[in-house]
Amino acid sequence: MSMMILTIATREFKSLFLSPLAWTVLAVLQTILAYIFLTQVETFNLLQPKLATIDSALGLADIVITPLYSNAGIILLLITPLLTMRLICEERRHKTLSLLLSAPVSNVDIILGKYLGLLSLLILAVLMITLMPLSLLSGGALDNGKLIANLIALLLLVTAFTATGLYMSTLASHPAVAAMGTFGILLLLWILDWSAGLQEQRSELFEYLSLLRHFQNIQSGLISSVDICYFILFTASFIILSIHSLANERLQK
Repeated sequence: MSMMILTIATREFKSLFLSPLAWTVLAVLQTILAYIFLTQVETFNLLQPKLATIDSALGLADIVITPLYSNAGIILLLITPLLTMRLICEERRHKTLSLLLSAPVSNVDIILGKYLGLLSLLILAVLMITLMPLSLLSGGALDNGKLIANLIALLLLVTAFTATGLYMSTLASHPAVAAMGTFGILLLLWILDWSAGLQEQRSELFEYLSLLRHFQNIQSGLISSVDICYFILFTASFIILSIHSLANERLQK
């Protein structure tokens, strides 16, 4: 990683905390997920006497951890567009993008710096979420494999969300348009596989393109190269598109 990318990423990360948006997002995310987490723990405690009499019954990880990360994925799908919409769009609105493009900084440095800066915030949010299931270690044992699988799944998901939002921010002329465009794309890819249960309408293409299917596959603990490669290719594709979009804008200046 070049020093310029690191400099832009650090500046972007710090700027997020200069406004109330980042603090509000982290607070709202933790509050909602803490409520869900405590509700699931209570549900597990109520079901535990019955589960003890059943062979191969669902465990703590299945009842508490997996639903926590599943709900976190849905909430981050709603929140991420609000964070990514300002990455390039706001620079354009404040007339600072021209200064940035005229500086001796490559398009790759700008895009990767912006991307890593915001991704650092979302990784911080994911790590804060992970503190909740880790707190259960004080009173019992956890399925560490299931916890790690869910953590990897959510981290890969936010990398894909951030890359999509960054690309839309390079295209849109207004942050609200970028946010709606990002949300629309992510929601479409999230629900794309809902028809998979209907055998007559089953599509292998839709199944492969579905963010939700790959996310849930990794959550289940079956970490395959297909799912990992999907997220890597998805993220890389949108980052490359963002670089090309910024390059076209630089040529027009």
